[in-house]
Amino acid sequence: MIDDGRNIDLLMNVALGVSAELGRCTMRVSDVLKLGKGSVVELDRLAGGPIDVLVNNRLVARGEIVAVDDRFGVRITEVVARKNVRG
Repeated sequence: MIDDGRNIDLLMNVALGVSAELGRCTMRVSDVLKLGKGSVVELDRLAGGPIDVLVNNRLVARGEIVAVDDRFGVRITEVVARKNVRG
């Protein structure tokens, strides 16, 4: 049995890949090679829709894009429920 209080500290410095996904599309290589500055790529989501937040390519939350000074960020609006949680 794991004592979460003591052993969780072992995981605190583990790096995870976090990404925010606006949407997806499928393109042919020939179309990708035609892309240039000012090109528009149509995604499978509506403008203003929620952004998916993925950790190690697994959906964990949804949110909205925010501007913080000259950077963009994601404000979390929903945490996705974990399924099949072992306990």
